[in-house]
Amino acid sequence: MNFQMPTRIVFTSGAIASLKAVIHDDLKAKKPFLVTDKGMIQTGLIEKINDQVGSLEVFDDVEPNPRSTTVNRAGEHVRKIQPDLIIALGGGSAMDAAKAVALLATNDGKIEDYEGKEKYEAAPLPVIAIPTTCGTGSEVTWVSVITDTERKFKMSIKGIEMFPSVALVDPDLLMTLPGPVVASTGLDALTHAIEAYTSKPASPITDLFALKAIKLIFNSLETAFRNIESEKEARENLMLGSTMAGVAFGNSDVGAVHCISESIGALFDIPHGVANALFLPYVMQFNVPACTERFADIAAAAGIDEKSSQADADRLIEKIKSLSHVLGIPLFKELGINKDQFAKIAEYSFKNNSNPSNPRDTSVEDYLNILETAYTD
Repeated sequence: MNFQMPTRIVFTSGAIASLKAVIHDDLKAKKPFLVTDKGMIQTGLIEKINDQVGSLEVFDDVEPNPRSTTVNRAGEHVRKIQPDLIIALGGGSAMDAAKAVALLATNDGKIEDYEGKEKYEAAPLPVIAIPTTCGTGSEVTWVSVITDTERKFKMSIKGIEMFPSVALVDPDLLMTLPGPVVASTGLDALTHAIEAYTSKPASPITDLFALKAIKLIFNSLETAFRNIESEKEARENLMLGSTMAGVAFGNSDVGAVHCISESIGALFDIPHGVANALFLPYVMQFNVPACTERFADIAAAAGIDEKSSQADADRLIEKIKSLSHVLGIPLFKELGINKDQFAKIAEYSFKNNSNPSNPRDTSVEDYLNILETAYTD
């Protein structure tokens, strides 16, 4: 068993107010650089950050499913201006991009050169991660997922030094999050927790984080979806569940749900949380024979108590399908992906480096069957 969590987590409503102290007192940084997306400009959060630390240079071109071309462009810029700290503000895309930019700030070449585990020579710049959605977990993981635009393939860039130095997790930053984003990112976090608990590298420590995250998310997601601004307890529990799920899968792994969603995200630019939510019950259905008792544990955390472990697992899958419907997650056939693309999706999913972690061995043919089931259901 191996467990690491070098990231300092500051979790509280209003945590963003401590940013100045973290930058200057804790990290002793003098020249931070902010990586975010265009949507953050409209929220007013950048102005709040500037009020604390002075005017920051900002790179705000990060897109959903961040592209290697975008990251490389930001990397060239930071090499010129030589910051000593990267601040990531936004959802998973912004945080993954920021971690990749931090790597390129201290290493030559393009981000494609660093696919895999610890391919870099110099440690990346420190990162402060400030999540503004309730699903990614990237604020506490050692992975940056970037779409290689040439191959249309999601690369995983990993390294112990890629853990953010500090995660400022402020549930109040979710208050203006649109309902559909609450839904997709919340179900993304649930997927992280479920796959962390059922994947082959799971450990007793990651199990603790995963099961607690599952309970928090199930008990808060629908309430937060309906009115995240006024439901303080649901907002805080959902954000805590998201971060705990990140700790879990960052030290365990994910499985076939992510293999499919990352393939579809790279090929068709489908939002990651939507794809995870969509395929979660169908991959669970496939995996039940390999880990029925584990799904029964998850069912118990979700408040399900049937007559047998198999019945618990079946009821759990139906509950997740029902929750996805209530939260407005689209059906697979509504995404506009033609069935003639299924073979390519299945091939990419099989090649994903998390495929070996899935609790049940999963072949290209298995992925094709999962895709067909999800499409026709």
